[in-house]
Amino acid sequence: MSVQVPPADARRGSLFGDTWVVAKRGLQHIRRQPEALSDVTLQPIMFVLLFAYVFGGAIDVQGGSYREFLMGGIFAQTIVFGAFGVAISLAYDRSNGAIDRFRSLPLARGSVLAGHAVASLLRALLPIILMSLCGLVVGWRINTGLADAVAAYALMIGFSFAIIWVGVLMGSLLPSPEAVQGVAFTAIFPITFIASTFVPVETLPGVLRTFAEWNPVTTLFGNPSAIQGPDAPWSIQHPVIYSLIWMVGIIGVCAPLAVRAYNRTIAD
Repeated sequence: MSVQVPPADARRGSLFGDTWVVAKRGLQHIRRQPEALSDVTLQPIMFVLLFAYVFGGAIDVQGGSYREFLMGGIFAQTIVFGAFGVAISLAYDRSNGAIDRFRSLPLARGSVLAGHAVASLLRALLPIILMSLCGLVVGWRINTGLADAVAAYALMIGFSFAIIWVGVLMGSLLPSPEAVQGVAFTAIFPITFIASTFVPVETLPGVLRTFAEWNPVTTLFGNPSAIQGPDAPWSIQHPVIYSLIWMVGIIGVCAPLAVRAYNRTIAD
């Protein structure tokens, strides 16, 4: 008696269900290797304490304290560094044969990349919580209402999800974790410093100041930040809209490119 096997597309699961399966796998790896969380736990706390106490008395910030000014930059820097984790994780899966095992399963198309992105987004919540607590210890305060604070955290989470797709794209293009580390560090690290991250942008020279003014960094906590006023660039006068534009643009560009690069890689 012959058994009729359904076509591959009919055997595939749902995108959301398979995405969660892959995401849960990534979270279980973190539980089994807690040392892998050092970059999202110890590193942000170290940056907050070092910059708050080493530079806190040396840099004058108009309209507030340096420690309050610092926190927005630390949040942004840690979110951008989140691209490292997902890129390296995906590169490891491509190099150790995990992707080949995924291909043998009836997973929905796109669930592997989406699962990595979801796991990294949940992982990104931990440093945001830890940095908030550490910031309160060193003197940072939320000076606006509850609605603005919730909007600020929502904006950070949304921006983190966008940056994660940059990491997914890198992990889909680069051949090994070592290549990811080299390229990501060279490309991402300068961006987090050429911004209103650790010093006010008005202290930077011409070209660097222009770059920093249009760097997509913003907060809604009411803390002292970049220069304001009618002469400020549009990006600084409308930071929320500008950040949303960046978020939509990054996801709209990086997500399709990542899927295309990933599909081309596994087809080789």
